[in-house]
Amino acid sequence: MDTIRKSITFTGQQDKWIRLRVKKGDFTNDSEYIRDLVRKDQQANQKLLDLKSAIDEGLQSGRSELKISDIIRMVDDGEL
Repeated sequence: MDTIRKSITFTGQQDKWIRLRVKKGDFTNDSEYIRDLVRKDQQANQKLLDLKSAIDEGLQSGRSELKISDIIRMVDDGEL
């Protein structure tokens, strides 16, 4: 995997926080912490995109003939 070197700026408070996380042993260095934040952001955005896609699919499928009680029963029965 290619890596790209970047230069970023943090406030003193942010730098202290990053150093604390590294010192606690949560991460081995600053870069590992920042990459972890980026991965989490990517995952959160993917979940949001998946949710939006599911909503669009639902809206496109039209109105359901099922009642809410039918849907709840189907979920409870493992049909949905």
